[in-house]
Amino acid sequence: MSGSYSPSPGVIYPTLSWLEDMGYAAAETQEAGRRRYRITAEGEAFLIANRAAVDELNARLGPAGAGARREVPAPVLRGMENLRLALRLRLKQGPLDQAAAQSIAAALDAAAQAVERS
Repeated sequence: MSGSYSPSPGVIYPTLSWLEDMGYAAAETQEAGRRRYRITAEGEAFLIANRAAVDELNARLGPAGAGARREVPAPVLRGMENLRLALRLRLKQGPLDQAAAQSIAAALDAAAQAVERS
């Protein structure tokens, strides 16, 4: 949403492991087996030594929270999930002929236009 990037666990966990291996972060086990990471003195030194690169990355991200997701209102979330389920169920019925594909595409285009006008 709004061009923001949310990394997947497949990106997060290897990165945290690398930071630990390099000595830049340390994990502490919390209740229920959850791990909390903190930056180490070596990590702080690395950031200071690479301040220009860090500043450049932060500049590309923009102001803090500018790309953060806002809470999606429940009725909108329900509608999105209903559409996703309807499409999934229809596509499981088998291949679409040209007329059905055109009809579905027209309905999706109409919905997109209605959202843009809202």
